Parts: sequence; C-alpha cells; structure tokens
Amino acid sequence: MNKKNVLAVIGGGASGLIAGITAKRIIKDNGRVVIFERMDRIGKKILATGNGRCNFTNMNTSVSDFYGKNPDFVKYALQKFNVYDTLDFFEELGIYPKEEDNGKMYPYSDQASSVLDVMRNELQRLNIEIVTGFDVKVINKNKNGFRIISFSEEEINASKVIIAMGGCASPNLGSNGSGFTVLKSLGHTITKLNPALVQMKTKENIVKGLKGIKFMGNVKIIAKGEIVGEEYGEVLFTDYGLSGPPIFQLSAVSAINKDCAVLLDFMPELSEKDVFDILSERKKRLTGLTMEDFFVGLFNKRIGNVIAKKSGIEKLSFNVSNLNRETIWSMAENIKGLYFDIIGQNGWNNAQVTSGGASTREFNDKTMESLKVNGLYASGEVFDIFGRCGGFNLQWAWSSGTLAGKSAAKSFLEGLK
Repeated sequence: MNKKNVLAVIGGGASGLIAGITAKRIIKDNGRVVIFERMDRIGKKILATGNGRCNFTNMNTSVSDFYGKNPDFVKYALQKFNVYDTLDFFEELGIYPKEEDNGKMYPYSDQASSVLDVMRNELQRLNIEIVTGFDVKVINKNKNGFRIISFSEEEINASKVIIAMGGCASPNLGSNGSGFTVLKSLGHTITKLNPALVQMKTKENIVKGLKGIKFMGNVKIIAKGEIVGEEYGEVLFTDYGLSGPPIFQLSAVSAINKDCAVLLDFMPELSEKDVFDILSERKKRLTGLTMEDFFVGLFNKRIGNVIAKKSGIEKLSFNVSNLNRETIWSMAENIKGLYFDIIGQNGWNNAQVTSGGASTREFNDKTMESLKVNGLYASGEVFDIFGRCGGFNLQWAWSSGTLAGKSAAKSFLEGLK
C-alpha cells in the first residue's frame, strides 16, 4: 500500500470502527482508510455487550462516570460527540433506540448484532477496507509516516495511524493487551493494568456457604478507613467472593485502591437503631425458637446463620430467648455492615474493561493525537480511562473514536496539499 494515501486504524472494535467511518466520511475519495483486526472478524466485543443486547450508551453520561489517573481527559471528547450525537449517528444507520432503567440505551431489536450490522453496512457503503487476521507486532515511525509489521511479517505503510486495540479484558473477544506493547515501543507510558468491572474475591471463606444466594442491598467499598465507593443493587454470593451489578461497578474503585474491604448492608432503608428494634421485637415473638430459625422470614436462612455466627453465636442451637442486648446490637451492626476483606478481582477473561493503560498526559485531549509521535492517534480502552457499567464505556469508545477519526482525517488531508 502507498503510505501517502492510507490512514490505518489498528483494531476493529467499537472505537476503531467509528474512527474509520468518521475518517472516511471526511477523506472521501482522497485516500484510503483501512481497518486492521487481529481476530477473524470485526466487532466481536460489541456482540457480547449488554448480555448480547448492546447497551450502547447512557443518557446520564458525564465525566463523573469515568475512572483513571486523569478522568477529565474524557471531557472534551464527550462534549464534541455526546450521547445525542451517538443516538443520531446510529438512528441514521437504522438503529431505533429505547431507554431502560438508569438511562441505559439499547437497540429496539434487543440485538447487539444490530449495532454491528449497521456499522458493517456503513463500512461497506464507504468502501472502507477491512483486513482481518492481521496481528500487529510493531509500528515504526519514519519521515514519511509509519511502517506497520504483523507477526506473520506482513508490512503496511500508512501516513496516519489510529491505535484502537482495546485493553486486556476479554481476550477471547480480541483485546489481549498488544496495544499497550505497541504504544510502549513508541515511547508511551503505560500505567498499572488491572481487571475492572469484574467479580471480587474475598478473604473470608464464609461466602462459600452462601454460594448462589442473591439479595438486594447497599454495598460500600472502604479504603484506609474511608468510604471510596457506594452502590445499590442485586448482590450475588459466589464460591470465591461477590458478584452482581453493584460489585462490578465498585470493582473499578477497588482496582485503583489498595487494601480494600466491602461492607454489605442488607437493610439500607433502615438505620442501625431501627434494625436493633426489629430484632428486639423478634426476640419477644420468637422465644420458642433457636437461632437457626431466628432470621427466617427476614433474610435467606443461610445469610441469617452467617450474621448470627459473626455476632458471636457459636451454635445455632442457641435459644432466641437467651439473646442479650449486646448480641442484638452486634447482629444489627452486621446486618448494616457485614465486612469482607477484598483480596483481588477475577481475571481478564471475566473482566469487561481494563483499569490502567496509555497515560492520557501524553495525548492531546482535543485531538486524541500523541504528544510524542506526530501522526499517531489513539481511542477507546487503550487509554488509562474506563467507565462504569451501563453504556458508559461504549459512549467513550464512540466519542474518542470519532474525535480521533476526525483529527487524523483532517491531518491526513493537510498532508496531501
């Protein structure tokens, strides 16, 4: 390929596809836009989002929904291509959107494949070339642009390059961390990488006895004695720890804080005194029972047993009538804040996104261009940026990809003059 008329997008995920579409709409017939994907097809991760339904954006998106060493980096991109721009973009391609809880937006078809299909249609309409099975090994910068070399020794020349290679999460869907290796070889700093939006592992093994139980409650993350995150929703106990939407959300916080603990509040609508009063009243009414049945009708029996044991009741054969004030207060405290030390998260195969990545300090937030290598741009998860669950990460992909595509295309055209 002639390097003077090629704009290369490395990565066929969400940000790479929209970057390619945006760039080609600007370049038109003045050059070629080529998307290189290491997998056998593009958009595999899109198909897996939203449990196969693709929660493709969120009406409540703001800077506060993102994490990283410099989350303000997302501000300009989100302003230049906001949620309404995303809805317009996909409606023009054929996606009729619908809004669900907490501002989550889905295609009316409830099919993630719809989102990928309409993008593929637009790629075809614009004559954007797609090269699959191209696994980038290294990118070399020279005076004329870039030389891209694959592991199979294929070589491509391009005048501008957009790195949209994703992070490390869900490697079976295409993201294996190779983008970080490429950017590091070009002089970029890569911050510490951790799985995020993933299940948490706990130190306490009592979760094994609660495996499979779900409850609606409040979850707090504690780091250095302070609450650093809080979410409400359905929590699932597993044999290794905790799962469920609020756990996924807070795993983002635990990934960037050391020595974290989780506090589970089983009755978040009540104060600790209210819970104490409820338990005291139950003691009066259930005097003929043992502690094994004290919580029946209030909590799942196994959860109740754990709370009792955590509160100093060694044997569940203990008679309810013998409960003293101190033990009832202890049970109320555990109901309002059952404590678990966090020893880590599940691995990359289970993670939705990557915590950490290319330092945003080394990129221009107004163009997504590298401050170290002229003509090199980046977008999406390859940055040290990730969002909460609920469509925020895809919105970042659309916003950053669009800005990178537009900036690279304008620079590309300037180079033709």
